[in-house]
Amino acid sequence: MSEKLLEVKNVTKVFRIGSILRGKRLVAVDDVSFDIETKKPVILSIVGESGCGKSTLCKMILRIHRPEMGDILLSNRSIFSKEYDPTQFRLDVQPIFQNPYESFSSRKSVDSYLYNTAVRLGIAKGRRQAEEVMDESLKSVGMSLGVVKGKYTAQFSGGELQRVSIARALITRPKLIVADEPVSAVDASVKMNIVNLFKELKDKYKVSFIYVTHDLSTAYYISDYIATLYRGCLIEYGPAREVMDSPAHPYTEMLVNAVPVVGAKWDEEMAMPDTEEKEYSITHCKFAPRCPYATEECRTKRPELRSISPTRKVMCFHPIGGSRTAEVG
Repeated sequence: MSEKLLEVKNVTKVFRIGSILRGKRLVAVDDVSFDIETKKPVILSIVGESGCGKSTLCKMILRIHRPEMGDILLSNRSIFSKEYDPTQFRLDVQPIFQNPYESFSSRKSVDSYLYNTAVRLGIAKGRRQAEEVMDESLKSVGMSLGVVKGKYTAQFSGGELQRVSIARALITRPKLIVADEPVSAVDASVKMNIVNLFKELKDKYKVSFIYVTHDLSTAYYISDYIATLYRGCLIEYGPAREVMDSPAHPYTEMLVNAVPVVGAKWDEEMAMPDTEEKEYSITHCKFAPRCPYATEECRTKRPELRSISPTRKVMCFHPIGGSRTAEVG
């Protein structure tokens, strides 16, 4: 049996929207499971529309949210266990967030964040050693301490600042980097530079990435594996090329068909019309109300995430490529 770096095991996260008495219960992540093996670093892209649960899932992996049900293990240990060392977690897992301008205060020099990471997490002892570590990490993303030292956020472009964020994450030599929409706030001209950098760093530092994105074109280019979320459910998982070239779930097929050009993406704003909000509480297939292939079985039972090959899983009674009956309307 292969050793697992990360195991997400049947995690569920519930939020209450509105008042205690009249508020609504929203299952943002619904019984999601997947894993990343230790033996070879990979980039796993988590894709789906706004509000599908991607960021909530990442926040659980980063220990920002705790699941109501299920567990998350890193190197076979629950990250929510009382015995789990939070310092060790910060050494092993590092985040890269969507907007680099929100990751740094405009009143502090950018290099001070890298310095604090190196010293407080025990990577370096003293300023001289810390600056050597900082310079090495910055050079790995095409910058240097000489370029960054003493400067503030206003003196950098969005792409440059995101590179500094990546350098900061690399200081601890993590096993896993969780990148939540890391290129959505940068210019299109530098987007591919950053995703190419992720590919280089994966091989150079043997670090795995969870890459959360709206952008299927970059997901196709960068990923080893893709996980598709819909209304909090993991509805398809497998090797990126297989999933994108031959989607097995009708929703994944819809996403692929809707993004025909490089750089196209879905609306960033989270839209929650009444019809969509109700889909989160559906106990049968959540995609059934929109699926042109839905049958009575889909409208009355919930499918399980099942294997359709040694490397692929799909949550669908009638996956594309199998036998199914079109029942439009």
